[in-house]
Amino acid sequence: MKLKEFLHYTYIFPVLAVGYYFSGLMGSGVVYDIIAGLLLTGSVLSAVHHAEVVAHKVGEPFGTIILALCITIIEVALIISLMVAGGDQAITLARDTVFAAVMIILNGILGICILVGGVKYHEQFFARTSATTYLVSIVSILVLTLVLPNFTSSVNGPFYNEAQLIFISIACLVIYGVFLMVQTVRHRSYFIVPDEHPEEHYIPSLNKTLISFGFLVVCLVIVVLMAKGLSGTIEGMVQSIGAPKSLVGVIIAGVVLLPEGVAAIRAARSNQIQSSLNLALGSALASIGLTIPAVSTVCIMYDIPLVLGLDKKDIILLSLSVFIVMLSLSRGKTNILYGTVLLVNLAAYIFTVIVP
Repeated sequence: MKLKEFLHYTYIFPVLAVGYYFSGLMGSGVVYDIIAGLLLTGSVLSAVHHAEVVAHKVGEPFGTIILALCITIIEVALIISLMVAGGDQAITLARDTVFAAVMIILNGILGICILVGGVKYHEQFFARTSATTYLVSIVSILVLTLVLPNFTSSVNGPFYNEAQLIFISIACLVIYGVFLMVQTVRHRSYFIVPDEHPEEHYIPSLNKTLISFGFLVVCLVIVVLMAKGLSGTIEGMVQSIGAPKSLVGVIIAGVVLLPEGVAAIRAARSNQIQSSLNLALGSALASIGLTIPAVSTVCIMYDIPLVLGLDKKDIILLSLSVFIVMLSLSRGKTNILYGTVLLVNLAAYIFTVIVP
């Protein structure tokens, strides 16, 4: 790569964000936090660019898997670090974060993608088999991790005991592992739409791809670190308007999911709704399929209580979201109504967080 290519904003923003984060200026005042927010936004857009470079090189569905796994791994690291530091006060952190991420992905990212694609192209087509494969895995893990704990009797409350946590963690890893095998080996064709104009796509060099992958990791790490650093400011804003503290988790989850969201929406605008589905549903599956086993392991090691079961209101909202997504993706084509309904579901979720 030529030196002038590194002067592009996708290389400058991550470097500036890293330097600003370690300068210690964050949290020093409103102006400094606004600058941090701008650098965070630039890093998100940079992450999308580098993810697309990697995706063009490795092809589908590997490109979307890489982005989903990178963000999920960093999300897991953030949750674990906060839980270890917070101890018993953070017993609901993993549940709330995973639930917020799933609701944002299923209703927000997927809804915007379907709506944007529907407005521009009226209808967009995708492989029904891919949607079914995603949803079978997602629904199973969701029920096992976020619903079933409310109905077990070994311990009181929405908890699993140690043996149950180990079993559920193994079950999540088995489902996710087999899904990856299906997506990348046995039934890869389910997740790929034949390209009618392959000659029009630019394939980056190996050197540029490796550099972009490195910057992608840097972007994702700094996005999470800056989101964590700004959490105190966000919490103060939430408290100033009288909203519950749980809204902070929703905001942080939204910030962490921005790179995937922007990439999925850009794919939908380019009439690549299959890539949008791979990003959105793949992220939801990775989020719960990897986060719960990792958090469970840490909680067992450090003897931290872990609340997993959702309350009745959240179970209803989760069930509604999953049901609407299943209906919306059952025909292999989209329209603006599906996207609108999903976004209304997201609005209902956020509203009931603010006004429980």
